[in-house]
Amino acid sequence: MKNRLPWLLCLLLLPLPALLVTFGAGGEDTLRYACRVKATYPHDPADSVQGLLLAGQTLYESTGGYGTSSVASKELATGRCLQRRPLAGELFGEGLALQGGSLYQLTWKSGRVFQYNPADFRLVAEHAIPTQGWGLAAMGDRLVLSDGSAVLHFYAPQGFREIGQVTVTERGRPVTGLNELEWVDGLVYANVYPTAEMVMIDPATGRVTGRADLGGLLAAADPEGKAGVPNGIAYDPQAGRLLVTGKRWPLLFEIELVPELP
Repeated sequence: MKNRLPWLLCLLLLPLPALLVTFGAGGEDTLRYACRVKATYPHDPADSVQGLLLAGQTLYESTGGYGTSSVASKELATGRCLQRRPLAGELFGEGLALQGGSLYQLTWKSGRVFQYNPADFRLVAEHAIPTQGWGLAAMGDRLVLSDGSAVLHFYAPQGFREIGQVTVTERGRPVTGLNELEWVDGLVYANVYPTAEMVMIDPATGRVTGRADLGGLLAAADPEGKAGVPNGIAYDPQAGRLLVTGKRWPLLFEIELVPELP
């Protein structure tokens, strides 16, 4: 602890847009990335983010906690909540995806998936899954779901029917704790619970091709240590913007991933 405080103080003195977080070398076949902050946006620290996505200038969030779970839309620039639909007190909200004009929200242990109209959060349908629900993302004409294990499940949106799965590995070993997901340029990005790591996964093979540690972002946003782990990834393919945040983080970061030198 004595050695950590000066490092944090120096980190906090850096202008956020110029902040560059670097980390140690990864495995032989895993690229390591540093996170360069390009912009920051306000985020309500009362919201424990479990699922995040971006559509234009609108953020959609699934928040967790028993009695505090919801699905919400927010204005990216200001963090202002535009609309919110609470979940029943016995439900814990998890991953969120937008596909085919519908929002899909997972719940943690209840095996229930809610399908909404994104314009007004009207419930369109409810689906059942045989696993826990952790992360969810749209990848083309299908959805990818994580359940906290090393397995990614692929679902057809129509009827929410499982159509395949893959085990995620790094150097031949399973990578467990796969949580919030996002589809980015042909790869599945995943937060790895309970760490600050974000991994990039080839969905065809399950192999982890890259890693980035988001812990430095958390230290800059939350020097008093009140927030939780990183648990929000959103990508805008038109603008090439990658956004990350976490459970009860007071900021949302737009970042650029910079490959580290070997």
